[in-house]
Amino acid sequence: MRMEYTAIVKQQGDWWIGWIGEVPGVNCQERGRQELLESLRVVLLEAIEFNRKDAIASAGSEYTEERIAVSA
Repeated sequence: MRMEYTAIVKQQGDWWIGWIGEVPGVNCQERGRQELLESLRVVLLEAIEFNRKDAIASAGSEYTEERIAVSA
């Protein structure tokens, strides 16, 4: 399943900084723009997996998983 997110990026001095607009706490800083975008992808995937594991742990046993779609 392909999902798209919004990377908000800017150059500040010698650094590129960026955030994923839809996921609080996903932000990075790199020397180059492409390096920043790759770091944001990695951190975003880690955050999604962490949040998924946390949700499953909170649900305990006897839960179901349902796919939902949203559009802006």
